[in-house]
Amino acid sequence: MKGKLTKRTVDAVRPSDTTAFVWDIELRGFGLRTSPGGKKAYVVQYRAENGRQRRQTLGAATVLTPDQARDLARSALHEVTIGGDPAATRRALRSAPTVGKLLDAYLTDHAEMHCSPKTVAENRRLIEKRIRPILGNYKVEALDRQDIARFHLAQKDAPVSANHCIIILSKAFNLAEEWGWRKLNTNPCSKVRKFAEAPRERFLSPAEVQRLGKALAEAGASGLPWLVDEAAAKAKHLAKPENRFTKIDPDALEVIQLLLLSGSRLSEITELEWDHVDFDAGTLALPRQKGKARRPHVVSTAALAVLARRARVEGSPWVFPRARDATRSISIYVVENAWDRLRTAAGLIDCRLHDLRHTTGTWAARTGANAFQIRDVLRHSGVAMTARYANRDNDPLRDITETVGDALSSALAGKSAAVVALDERRRKGRG
Repeated sequence: MKGKLTKRTVDAVRPSDTTAFVWDIELRGFGLRTSPGGKKAYVVQYRAENGRQRRQTLGAATVLTPDQARDLARSALHEVTIGGDPAATRRALRSAPTVGKLLDAYLTDHAEMHCSPKTVAENRRLIEKRIRPILGNYKVEALDRQDIARFHLAQKDAPVSANHCIIILSKAFNLAEEWGWRKLNTNPCSKVRKFAEAPRERFLSPAEVQRLGKALAEAGASGLPWLVDEAAAKAKHLAKPENRFTKIDPDALEVIQLLLLSGSRLSEITELEWDHVDFDAGTLALPRQKGKARRPHVVSTAALAVLARRARVEGSPWVFPRARDATRSISIYVVENAWDRLRTAAGLIDCRLHDLRHTTGTWAARTGANAFQIRDVLRHSGVAMTARYANRDNDPLRDITETVGDALSSALAGKSAAVVALDERRRKGRG
């Protein structure tokens, strides 16, 4: 059936037993489809460049006027004349991967293969809590910079997490370009300005290290005092003041000492094996960079002395095995609980375990070591690719680690903790 599609024509069409079409005589290929149930929709029909006939729905007749639908049909037919295929384009967009699918692929095909388990867990937490609920249903190809900027701004209550989300998304969209899910050089995260973050610069002063040393000694001997509110009603029912002490796990205390003396990360020490320790060379096998494979790294004599005092547990590879299951290493939660008690006793409430690593780096700087040497002491990233083939000279690093180890050990013991500059230490050694 043919005729000029007007509002009167459309309203006059009645449903039949089969789907019926009314084709417009003014614009070839433009028509009205009526289902047996009475639903009416405007369509455009054309033959694509490959010879296949296509029919695309433009919209319901209850939503579009005939003139509006005719304009849409005219635009679609114009696209066909220049080699396009509007129906195929729409179908491809509908089946295109979503951001949710991209994030799944990012985790399985990238993060789990190249990142540490801790990083994967944190990235997954941010994806599920912050990214997926807002952006998960967007099409990868359709997301633009304004969408990302709005998402980032909406997370301003947690600026650090918001910035981390942008880092995750940026990497995911880089992968999308590599996988052909998006055009090259169209990453929507580019030029999205991150929130300013206040860098954490907490490290321990000599006086604070002395207080920590005193707390460590007390924790391993008599134990740390209970925190009791004497004014509380139940205080009178507690043990006598001289008996209100709790000893801390000695393994956890030694882990904490090693964190300070070696500048290591917590998991690097809790997962330390005896095969990683070389007393003759004065090294521990530690990750060259965060999450990477271990390799020998110079540590101070003070750090090695802590290890030398430990007895090996038969059948266990761990330097710090669990008390009830020597096949597993000490739990980080045991160490963190010990640290909570320890820092309270030492008056270091605002100090985290990781700040011990900051302390090592800061004290290394006081020896006169340059930034490159401190980078190697702490095993930070940024090493040139050729560094893996270079035979690094351990003598400068040994000087630094010995100087830092001596100073920190003295402070822990309550002695003067003056840091001797490298040049002065070498002169004394030659003398």
